[in-house]
Amino acid sequence: MADRFRAAALAYFVYGVVYLVGGLYLIYRGVGVMGAPTSGATAVTMVRWGLIGLIPLIVIPWLLGRRWSWMRGWVSRRTFAVLVAVLLAIRAFKVGAAAVHPGARVAAPWGGEITFQAGAVIFLVVTLMALVFVARAAASRA
Repeated sequence: MADRFRAAALAYFVYGVVYLVGGLYLIYRGVGVMGAPTSGATAVTMVRWGLIGLIPLIVIPWLLGRRWSWMRGWVSRRTFAVLVAVLLAIRAFKVGAAAVHPGARVAAPWGGEITFQAGAVIFLVVTLMALVFVARAAASRA
């Protein structure tokens, strides 16, 4: 892609889909935030978190992919890309910390089990890929 911001938007969208699907699957399996158990995956809980997850999944790529600026260019999609890159770096650090600690297991969709450690490594790779694309857009002059 010639436009780094559109590439960043697509990379963030893929990151968002992976996180949304992974997060909903963990809720479905009774695993909550930071590995804490949930009270159960009711339909209401799944719909609520699914809708909440759709907000950044749609809004962030939309803001990265189109040209815009506020306050005579002081705040722009480039500034926004810097903010998103910082947040992705923090997220990568937190997921990386989870990847080095052995922990519980959850049933895999294809059968068997997957460790939280292995899942965290997958999420870390996806997060780092999105971070690279967003950081490249933030560093560009376009």
